[in-house]
Amino acid sequence: MLEHIAFDWRDALDITVVAVLLYQVIQMVRGSRALTVLMGLGLLTLLYFVANAVGLYTLTWLLQHVFSSLFLLIVVIFQADIRQALGEMGARPLFHKHNVRRDSVEEMVTACVEMARLHVGALIVIERGTRLGDMIQREGVRVDARISRQLLMNIFYPKAPLHDGAVIISRDRVTAAACILPLAEAKGQNFGTRHRAALGIARESDAAVIVVSEERGEISVVFKGEFMRSLDGRRLRQVLDEIL
Repeated sequence: MLEHIAFDWRDALDITVVAVLLYQVIQMVRGSRALTVLMGLGLLTLLYFVANAVGLYTLTWLLQHVFSSLFLLIVVIFQADIRQALGEMGARPLFHKHNVRRDSVEEMVTACVEMARLHVGALIVIERGTRLGDMIQREGVRVDARISRQLLMNIFYPKAPLHDGAVIISRDRVTAAACILPLAEAKGQNFGTRHRAALGIARESDAAVIVVSEERGEISVVFKGEFMRSLDGRRLRQVLDEIL
């Protein structure tokens, strides 16, 4: 006869928390580079069971030693993804408010559309929950001014002293200009310096980045490592409203 198994609220809470964490992990790795790494680890696990069943002792011994350090391997392989995930957990609206006013969004959209028409390059980083100070390789010139179309266009005017670098927008204000961002590797992609810088900061934080291409007169938004390209004014406004 089976013994009576007690199931109380602690067990229900335990199962719920584990299910939520697993769901968050799946959401984090879905469509990312981490998914391919996990698939590789899954293939190694399958290879281990096959080698053990067939009797390939050397291969089994080798894989056993690999899996004995699995936790350390996961930390090393996924260090950037883990850092980004933890940063996003701390950047939830429960802890931070990162809304940008609608009139500020309109000023950014108007400036970007006009700069795209004139083929003026621009890189605008909108800080959300994750603070960007330790991710900027060289902090630029402190501005601390209200967001306006005229200010953004003056900063990125090709002959202006602050045009080379990124503008940082934080707490609904232009806080700094001419900031140097980390460059991301973009193998197989024909990306310029601005797009690589946008991808680099977007992979390391939850910031939204607007890129105006000087060569093509094209507006792009980078968010969580994903590019949204060839945006017109209406679509740019819609994307920013959804993110911010």
